[in-house]
Amino acid sequence: MLEQVKKIVTTFQKNGVEHHGVAHVLPLWLLLAVFGGLLAMTWLTVAVTYLDLGRLNLFLALFIATIKAFLVAMYFMHLRYDRPLNGVIFIFAIFFVMLFIGIVLMDTAAYNPELIEGYAPLVHGE
Repeated sequence: MLEQVKKIVTTFQKNGVEHHGVAHVLPLWLLLAVFGGLLAMTWLTVAVTYLDLGRLNLFLALFIATIKAFLVAMYFMHLRYDRPLNGVIFIFAIFFVMLFIGIVLMDTAAYNPELIEGYAPLVHGE
């Protein structure tokens, strides 16, 4: 087993891939700024729920959640300092998850209007 690990490590070192074992050390002010931004966006998400924007509420909440996920991945998961392709793949994945969830949630009002009594919009013909 140990020989296989040594073989893999030497293969990585020959190809220029070397893992030094230390994570990217970020300054404390940056971590606190990102944390403050996440708290502010959480407050903004709660504040938006008090506004009646119709269907726009859903998309606004998903947009804020996407920005928060982006910040967490870029700074707390260190994707900002990884290969750029990993960040691009993550951004596309989050975008498509947001898109699919948005489409599914838009369809629920038309699919089952009696789900919450008196909450769904009127169906034509009633």
